[in-house]
Amino acid sequence: MGAQLRIYRRRMRSVKATKKITRAMELISASRILKAQQRVAASSPYATELTRAVSAVATFSNTNHALTRASENPRRAAVLVITADRGMAGAYSNAAIKEGDQLIMRLRERGLSVESYLVGRKAVNFYRFRSRAVAGSWTGFSDNPTFDDAVLVSNALVNAFIADSESDLIGVDELHIVYTEFKSMITQIPIAAQLLPLEVSAEEVPAGLLPMYEFEPNATEILSSLLPRYVEARVFNAMLQSAASEHAARRRAMKSATDNADELIKSLTRLANAARQAEITQEISEIVGGADALASASAGSE
Repeated sequence: MGAQLRIYRRRMRSVKATKKITRAMELISASRILKAQQRVAASSPYATELTRAVSAVATFSNTNHALTRASENPRRAAVLVITADRGMAGAYSNAAIKEGDQLIMRLRERGLSVESYLVGRKAVNFYRFRSRAVAGSWTGFSDNPTFDDAVLVSNALVNAFIADSESDLIGVDELHIVYTEFKSMITQIPIAAQLLPLEVSAEEVPAGLLPMYEFEPNATEILSSLLPRYVEARVFNAMLQSAASEHAARRRAMKSATDNADELIKSLTRLANAARQAEITQEISEIVGGADALASASAGSE
């Protein structure tokens, strides 16, 4: 029985050590989530207004720009999937990868070949394990992306879109992005959106009279300079949304792990107490039995 008690106590020490780690990770994620939320709140209005402005200019002007013109016979599409570099975040990365797979399936049903671009080690390892081709990958900044990181990713995507898909192996006709939108500390939703060519939704169309624009030197050169900034802003905002979602998912997962550790410690404590009580009862029984045997031996000798 003493061996069983030692096993319970050893498991309790192990669970308590794990609980300290999960609790520390929960606190770290909780401290980082506020800053991530602030960065999302600061970036979202700029990205939204820039998207509306570029969409309005591209739609209601006579400019036929390469980044706004849909291909009559699309052949290739690029999909950027944003995941985490580290684990311990529940189903955060798996949900984004699953959403990316569903998007790729829909694109292939349309007859398009897909080029995959990945952000985060989770997506890179997922594709590498399954021997899937990857056109580009970036790691090391998923939980704290900078604008320079977004520019690096955006340049590769814009260059692939500008290239001729019929004559260049890296050229694509459509550009899509998959990321996790941060709704709240509880809710994070994987989103698939098309970046290029531009699609104008009903809410992005200005109400009333359309604004008048004057372009200097001309609309084509203005859009050539503005549209890459639009892609950078959208990619950066998607990275910030994903980073906030990652911290929220990790905090929730670590809190759940800490709570489970508490319950396991309570269960092991009860088992250890029962084993200790059984050991004490057995020792008392042995002492009483030994005393009775000595008393019987003494009475027989007399």
